[in-house]
Amino acid sequence: MRKKEYLPKILETGANELEVIDFRMYEELEDGTIYEWVLGVNVAKVKEVIQRPSNIFRSPGMPPEVEGLAKIREEVIPIVNLAKWMKIKVPQQKSDKYVIVMEFLREVIGVLVHEAKRIRRIKWADIKKPPASIDEKLGGKVVGVIEIEDGQLLLLLDFEGILDELGMIKVFNVEDKEEYAKSEKSYNILILDDSPVARKIIRKILEKDGHKVYEVESGIEGLEYLESLAQQAEQEGVDITDKLQLIISDIEMPGMDGLTFTKKVKEHPVFSKIPIVINTSLSDKATVDKTRFVNADAHLVKFDTKDLLHIVREYAIKK
Repeated sequence: MRKKEYLPKILETGANELEVIDFRMYEELEDGTIYEWVLGVNVAKVKEVIQRPSNIFRSPGMPPEVEGLAKIREEVIPIVNLAKWMKIKVPQQKSDKYVIVMEFLREVIGVLVHEAKRIRRIKWADIKKPPASIDEKLGGKVVGVIEIEDGQLLLLLDFEGILDELGMIKVFNVEDKEEYAKSEKSYNILILDDSPVARKIIRKILEKDGHKVYEVESGIEGLEYLESLAQQAEQEGVDITDKLQLIISDIEMPGMDGLTFTKKVKEHPVFSKIPIVINTSLSDKATVDKTRFVNADAHLVKFDTKDLLHIVREYAIKK
């Protein structure tokens, strides 16, 4: 009964959903017309939406896409100018009226936007890969697209990728070599993450520690991979844990999110033998509660080398 007290509705209904803040950016095209970009970010990353602060101060060494620093609720945070990052010409009648204050990857940042519209509930299964032209325009930093009313496309932005491009992602404890010398054991580890940046960082940490890493981009691909692995194991007369000793999964992935994937794996008679660690940019209590409800073995916040290697050595099945 205790789990029911904090069970999120999206898991209670098995809807495989997320909530996003729908916000808009406006671009003046060469012919003088105005294009409306419909964009979105996971509500779980958002602390609040506020009006643009009156005082934003530049600091030496900041990338041009960072407007400056602002004090918001007694905390000084960087403010990213999304229009500058998108390299769009802003119409004179439009301005950066709002700041979406986000918290993820142990950081709090603000993002200047033209308009904040509403909160939408979206099914992960309805999120598709972006058209190549849109993905190229936004530097490959679109997690997925979903069709909304009037045939418009809402684009979910990869803010982790954007911060990495701006040099604002921190990988903690990467030089802690004395305590975390190369592991004595080598494990086969599956990573699920739709972000190439995240996969690259995690792969580098794990391979440096001596492990064999496999990658997929979504929960759907993860289940397909495990099905294939189970067939191989059966043909060879070995247990699936001889093939794979640990799964590390993100939460936010198109098609099937990491929580739904974890729930399905833990309910499977064969796959459930493999430990699963939820590795996410989200560290709030609600997210931790969700990972517990789907019976994940551990929750890990990106990107801490020391924590990641500690989790691997604690939870990977010893063969």
